Amino acid sequence: MEKNLKTIIIILSVVAALLIGALAWVWIDRGGMIKELNLEKEELTRQTIQLRSEYDSLSTTNDTLNLRLTEEREKIDLLIQRINKTEATNRARIREYERELGTLRSIMRSYIHQIDSLNTLNLALRQDATQAREEASRATQQYEELRTTTEEYARQVEIGAQIKGRNFILTGITESGKESERSSRISKLKLCGSLIENSIARKGPHNIYLRVKGPDGILLTNPDQGVFNTAGEQMIYSAVREIDYQGTEVEFCIYFGGVSFSRGIYKAEAYTVDGQIGAADILLR
Repeated sequence: MEKNLKTIIIILSVVAALLIGALAWVWIDRGGMIKELNLEKEELTRQTIQLRSEYDSLSTTNDTLNLRLTEEREKIDLLIQRINKTEATNRARIREYERELGTLRSIMRSYIHQIDSLNTLNLALRQDATQAREEASRATQQYEELRTTTEEYARQVEIGAQIKGRNFILTGITESGKESERSSRISKLKLCGSLIENSIARKGPHNIYLRVKGPDGILLTNPDQGVFNTAGEQMIYSAVREIDYQGTEVEFCIYFGGVSFSRGIYKAEAYTVDGQIGAADILLR
């Protein structure tokens, strides 16, 4: 019995050592990721403070424009406060602040252009503004390089959870609901396809966005059109449909009408927020 007790103690000691080693590895790996996120937050803070300084260098004799500049400075001050109060590990919030910084930087460029066009700045101040734009461009490039490095790991994980599509077919539909390839008879186009099974993808409602281009390559729209974001890019859609996706393959169709159709090749593309999932075309006679 004493021998069995010693054996149990040895086994428990080995298991404890393995658990301690595993916990140490997880802690070290987590610490490295937190360090990267803190560096990213520090870079975001630095760029925001720099943008505030660049706004301070802008001035004009136009009272209305000066008021708008003051409002933008206040927005930057508020953004700096929000960044400082947010934990670096809150990636969603940090990404939101990055987008706000990009918007504020774009607005600044617009104001610089207005000031230059009004000829209200003297030569020395115009030179300072040019230098500020160059510094902002360099800072943006440096920030993008840092963001690309820190997000690469997260991006690889997200790719596996993206929803894909297949078997897309584009057909013409008449007023009576029949399929046709005669441009004079059809009243709408129907794009059908499938969302592929993906057990790790987010389950629930997903919007499928349809973009239809005519024979001239121009995007077709109607009163139901709108704007959506896909893979970090903002685009206009021709039609949209919400699909209830539960991780298993599901078929769907999206319709587009309200316009007149002519002879030629029509192309349709389907998107989710992650990017394009399929395309099809049809030749109307």
